[in-house]
Amino acid sequence: PKFLHDLTGSGSTLIRATYARLEPLCDGRTMVVTGAVHRKPVLAQLPELGRANLVLEPEPKDSAAAIGLAAAILYHRDPGIIMGSFAADQVLNPVEKFQDAVRAAVRTAAEGYIVTIGIKPTHASTGFGYIRTSGELGIACAPTAQGVAEFVEKPDAAAAEAYLASGEYHWNAGMFVAPVDLLLKHLETNEPELYTGLMEIAAAWDTGKRREVMKRVWPSLPKTAIDYAVAEPAAAAGDVAMVPGEFSWDDVGDFAAIGRLNAASETNNLTVLGEGARVYAEKATGMVVSDTKRLIALIGIDDVVVVDTPDALLVTTKEHAQQVKKAVEHLRASGDTDVL
Repeated sequence: PKFLHDLTGSGSTLIRATYARLEPLCDGRTMVVTGAVHRKPVLAQLPELGRANLVLEPEPKDSAAAIGLAAAILYHRDPGIIMGSFAADQVLNPVEKFQDAVRAAVRTAAEGYIVTIGIKPTHASTGFGYIRTSGELGIACAPTAQGVAEFVEKPDAAAAEAYLASGEYHWNAGMFVAPVDLLLKHLETNEPELYTGLMEIAAAWDTGKRREVMKRVWPSLPKTAIDYAVAEPAAAAGDVAMVPGEFSWDDVGDFAAIGRLNAASETNNLTVLGEGARVYAEKATGMVVSDTKRLIALIGIDDVVVVDTPDALLVTTKEHAQQVKKAVEHLRASGDTDVL
């Protein structure tokens, strides 16, 4: 998985960097939710993580189950906790500005809001969701906090251009800070089956029944995103606020993002990743990721994305990089899982 790799050349994997920038804010009170199959590499990269705060999913159930389970476990430990949830595959700078935004989000959450951190768009992205705000909330200890009118799905190119021009929209970075009781209240209202199952698991989490209850309940839980289960209906109820983040941000969601985050060569405008990658380029731009020693020659082609691995070759463009997921779904459906 991408969060276990250093995709930006910083010397730190994405999950390690995420943990490090949150550490000054929570002083060891960090919980990691990940797949059971990633247990060993996660603990290897985060050796200081307490085993009580490592939550392992037997199978993926999307973000509502992952974040909801963390909230439910924390609620059983202390119903008054304010929790922040942050994806481990994001890149942002400067860290100090991010930490300032989280502090403001915590102060806003303490006033009874589910808070999202919005990012000012730098380009008309069709790969990110958007947030439309409804004006300042007048919270003295968090003066930048604004109400959220609605969350908007990933737009087409024309809509994204309009959002950018209006100045009324922020990117939805998927960062939420909320009192766990308020988050769970909205989860219970909108996804009662998911809520009931998660609360049953959480009640057994710090007991000897954890494994038995998790094995019995988790497979039957509905699969949905936190945006649909909590954020969107909570916004409609007036319970969501946004704090703007004054930092650069990128969601490493496709190979085009990796190209943005790694400087291209000054001579050929081509980003090349991979130890010992052999690339020849003539009037070509884009990026190449190579895990092989095979020579890759690019001639007269712009914004190309080439990913060369021992068992599969991907060739696309930055514009279509988001559609790689469709190829994966097709391969899985056709039984070609050996390359997945």
